[in-house]
Amino acid sequence: MTQDAQPVHSGSRGIRSPRWWLLTVSTWFMIALTFSLGRWQMGRADYKIALAASIEARGREPALDQMALLGQTDLAGQLHRSVRIQGQWLAQNTVYLDNRPMGGRAGFWVLTPLQLEGSNQVILVQRGWIARDFIDRQRLAPVQTPAGAVQVSGRLALWPGKLYELGADERGPIRQNLDIAQFRVETGLPLINALVVQVGPSSEGLQRNWDAPNLGVDKHHGYAFQWFGLSALLLTLYVWFQWIAPRRRKGRD
Repeated sequence: MTQDAQPVHSGSRGIRSPRWWLLTVSTWFMIALTFSLGRWQMGRADYKIALAASIEARGREPALDQMALLGQTDLAGQLHRSVRIQGQWLAQNTVYLDNRPMGGRAGFWVLTPLQLEGSNQVILVQRGWIARDFIDRQRLAPVQTPAGAVQVSGRLALWPGKLYELGADERGPIRQNLDIAQFRVETGLPLINALVVQVGPSSEGLQRNWDAPNLGVDKHHGYAFQWFGLSALLLTLYVWFQWIAPRRRKGRD
């Protein structure tokens, strides 16, 4: 091979072609981007770990009684705090949220408003879970709702997550989702903008083996591993095709 026939990127003067520079800049940009995305996912995982610790600490705080609950101006700041409330069930407004599994089984979350004792305020209580009848979806397992005054122990929680649904919003006892503002208008009840998840042993035909909040820490770690792996792969391919392989070919020439 004559000197004139040699590629410009491998000449004795070390001149690199525009294509070589384009590939180099593009590759290092993608390496930096994928590495940054991996760092971001790790940051999200660290945030979720700190949040889980905060939730656990909040659960160990003394339970709010009814007076303290009604006196709260920032209920969102008391999420996952234990509560003890008294009142009377408004059984006619019970709602069954569909497609809410427990222990790997399909079923319903049972939600009933509780008229708080000594107050005109009402709070929605996620009382427990019942299994679905796979032959007849409209057939619900019996749930006992005591009349008169009851005491409920639970924890403040986020409103039930919204699942994908087709068509218009449902208005019957069995629903896919429940919007608190819409439910407040529908029932005319002065609902507090909060939800209590009842805890304790199974009773009244309801199970209460609630799963701990899944914050997705493992998911963020998995995404971070993928981004870091892609970053390492890009670096390896760049070094091989831009540096090692050309030198091996040049050595054979």
